[in-house]
Amino acid sequence: MMNNSIFNSRAWRGLVSRYGEGEARAIVFFVLRTEFNIRREDFMVDGLDCLMHEQVPRLFAILFSVAEGTPVQYAVGLADFGGRHGYTYIQVRPGVLIPRPETGELWDIIMDDHEQDDGLDVLDIGTGSGCIAIMTKLMKPRSRVFAWDNSPEALDVARANAEAKRCDIIIERHDILNLWCTDRRWDVIVSNPPYILNRERKDMDEHVTKHEPECALFVPNKDPLRFYTPIIAYAAKTLRPGGALYFELNPLTAQRVADEARQAGLTDVTLIEDSYGKTRFMRARKKT
Repeated sequence: MMNNSIFNSRAWRGLVSRYGEGEARAIVFFVLRTEFNIRREDFMVDGLDCLMHEQVPRLFAILFSVAEGTPVQYAVGLADFGGRHGYTYIQVRPGVLIPRPETGELWDIIMDDHEQDDGLDVLDIGTGSGCIAIMTKLMKPRSRVFAWDNSPEALDVARANAEAKRCDIIIERHDILNLWCTDRRWDVIVSNPPYILNRERKDMDEHVTKHEPECALFVPNKDPLRFYTPIIAYAAKTLRPGGALYFELNPLTAQRVADEARQAGLTDVTLIEDSYGKTRFMRARKKT
C-alpha cells in the first residue's frame, strides 16, 4: 500500500494534475532513487521511514518544484541515459538538453553496427551533456572519442560527466554551422542536432518549452535542415572510406535529410524507426 504521507499530499496532487498518475508515480520513484538512493521496493514497504528525518523536507521541496513545472531531471541534477548495451546516470542542469530515450536508441544502433570494433575515431557533434560520447568511450575504451558543442554550459556539463565517469574523451568547442577541422578523419560521426520546427512548439509540454534550452531544440520552419546540412557536408569530407554518419531526426523532415545525404555522395542511406514506429534515425556511409 502506498505511503499516505506522499501519495495524499499536495505535492502528489500537483504532480498528478500536471503529469497524470502513472508519470507522477515514476517521478516520485525517480527522485527517491537518484536523490536518496532508495529503491521503490523498500519505499513501498517502509514509506518515509526509509529517509532520515532531515531528508523529508528535501523530498517534498523537489516534488513541489516538479509539480510547478521544473523537469525532474533538473530538480535532482541527473538524467537516465543508455539502452541495451549499457546504462548510467548523466548530470544535467538548466541550459543543457535532457537526454531522451530515443537518443539511447540511436546509441544502441551505433553499438550494434560496431559490436566487434574498437579503436575507432568517433565524433559526437552537438554533444550536450556528453551522454553519447561518454557511453561510447565506456563501451569502446580503445576508441578515441571527441565531443563537440558550441554551448559553454553544455561543455561544462560534458566535462563534469566525463570526470565523474573517469572517461577520457576529448571535449572541444566548435560551431556546428562552421565546421572547419577537415584535416581529421573519422570512423563514426553522430549527431542529435536541434530539429523541432518552431510551429511544433505549441503542441509541446510547458515543462520542456519553458525550461530546456531553445537553442538545443528548435529550428526555423523555413530552415529545418539548418544543422543537418553542414554536418552532412563535413561528414562527406572527413569520414574514412566505409565510415558511418548517424543522425537523430524529426520524422517530419527525415526524408529531406536522407535525400541531402545522398546528394552529398554518401551511400547506403537508411532511415530507421524508433520503438514507437516513427522515422527517427538515419545511417549513411562513405563510399569504400
